[in-house]
Amino acid sequence: MLNVCRRVALACLLALLGACASGPKYNDVKTAIPNIQPDQGRIYVYRASSPMGAAIQPAIMLNGEKIGQSVPGGFFFVDRPAGNYEIASSTEVEKKVTFVLEKGDTRYIKTSIGFGLFVGRVYPDLIDPKQGQSEIEGLSYIGPPLATGK
Repeated sequence: MLNVCRRVALACLLALLGACASGPKYNDVKTAIPNIQPDQGRIYVYRASSPMGAAIQPAIMLNGEKIGQSVPGGFFFVDRPAGNYEIASSTEVEKKVTFVLEKGDTRYIKTSIGFGLFVGRVYPDLIDPKQGQSEIEGLSYIGPPLATGK
């Protein structure tokens, strides 16, 4: 019986470790991140590393379009024209944040896990650019491949 409990515990630990983002760290990709085009703004979406709710990785929707997933320890970005935007994520309920993106702006959306009735809820929050930039520096890039110029 003790052996079975150990195997179950090990399987749970491996599942949690596998649920975190894997990919190059921000410092490894920052030079490959292209400049923002003059008629665009940039939206970074990220989630801090945490074992809490690690298996909960819902889609991130931007004005109804899936742009990525909320993955612990990961970040990605999209460039879009200036305008009004809504980032939404849903598990048992939908949570969202709205904001205006101006030409040349960079916005940071941090997703975090909160308690829900049956499953954790993912909360998107608009973060101050200095704080957002600082927080993504320790995270892994989980977006589409970047041109490295090599």
